[in-house]
Amino acid sequence: MAVRKLGVLTSGGDCPGLNAVIRAIARHAVGNYGWELWGIAYATQGLLKRQAIALSPHHFDRQSLDPLLCSGGTILGSINRGDTLAHQAEILAGYQELGLDALIGIGGDGSLAILRQLAEAGRWQFIGIPKTIDNDVALTERAIGFDTAIHTVAEALLSLGSTAASHDRIMIAEVMGRQSGHLALQGGIAGGADVILLPEIPYRLLELCHYLQQLRDRWQRRYAVIAIAEGTHHPPEVTQGPGSLGEQLVQAITAQDPTLDARVTVLGHVQRGGNPVASDRLLATQMGYAAVERLAAGASGEMMAWQGGRVVSVPLEAVCLQSPTLVDPHSPLVDTAAGLGIFLGDRSLTPWRGSACPTH
Repeated sequence: MAVRKLGVLTSGGDCPGLNAVIRAIARHAVGNYGWELWGIAYATQGLLKRQAIALSPHHFDRQSLDPLLCSGGTILGSINRGDTLAHQAEILAGYQELGLDALIGIGGDGSLAILRQLAEAGRWQFIGIPKTIDNDVALTERAIGFDTAIHTVAEALLSLGSTAASHDRIMIAEVMGRQSGHLALQGGIAGGADVILLPEIPYRLLELCHYLQQLRDRWQRRYAVIAIAEGTHHPPEVTQGPGSLGEQLVQAITAQDPTLDARVTVLGHVQRGGNPVASDRLLATQMGYAAVERLAAGASGEMMAWQGGRVVSVPLEAVCLQSPTLVDPHSPLVDTAAGLGIFLGDRSLTPWRGSACPTH
C-alpha cells in the first residue's frame, strides 16, 4: 500500500541530532512525496494515548523546521522506562486510530527491538534509525548522537586536565556507555586521557597505581586524567561500596598510595545534551532522507546504517540479534591508544616498553 500518512517517533534516552532527523524526514516526505507527516509524542506513549503533532506544511512550515537542524533534544519528547509490550494491544490500536500507513522509529538497540516486535505484531511498514551516545547498535559504524558525545567528553577531559595540572591531582571522569566502552575510548583518546578503563578490558589496581607512579617519577607528570566507562568492572581489590565507580576508584587509589590526590567528576547527562556537531547533523540528515526513500520503495523491517562512508539499509532482525556491540580489545583504535602509552588495563603498552606497568 502506498504511503500517504507517515508517523515518526523518538524513543529511549535523548541525544543530539534527533531534531535534525525529524527535519530531514519532514522536508523529504512532505516536500518531495506530498505525504502527511505526524510526530508521535513521547514514543509509544503517543500511540497509546493517541497524541500526535502535525508536521505537515500548513501546520509546521519550512521556516519552523530549519532551526531543528542545529538544536539538541527532541521536539517530540521521548521515554526510556516502562513495560511497553504490556500495552501492546492498546498501542497497536492507537496506530490504527491515528490512520498511519508507515512509521519511522529513531532509537537505540532496546527501543528498536521493542518497535520491531510491535511492527511485526501490527504488520506496520516500519523503518528504524539508530541513535545512541553509546554507539552500541549492531551493523552500523556510527549512531546519531555519538560524535557529539565524543566531543563533549573530550572537552570535559581537557578541562579536567588543566585543573589537574594546577593542583598535581588525578582527575577521574565517569563516562556513560552502559556495558560498552566506545564513548570512553574515543572520548578518552580525543581528550588526552592518560588512563581509559573499559568494561571490555580488565585491569589490576596495582598496575594502575604503578603506572601513575611512573608518570610522576619517570616523566615528571604529577597529574593524570582517567576516563572510566560506567560499565567498567572493578577488580576484587577495589571495594564495591557505596558511591559511583569513580568514587570507588578514588578510594582505592588513595588507599593504595596515600601520596596521590584523586578526585572524581561524573559527567552524567551533559553527555546527552547540547546541539549536534556538524558530523551528527550530516549523519542525521542522510539517514532521515534514506529512511523516507526506503518507505517509498515499499521496504519494511529495516534499519538505516552507516557503513563504508555511506548510508545503507540492513535487516532490523539482524540488528536486534547482534546488539549491543562492544569494544574489540584488539581493534586498531585500542592498539593506537595502547601504543600512545595510555593505560588500558591488561592491554596497556607503553612507548618506553617495560619501564612502566607490565602487561598480562
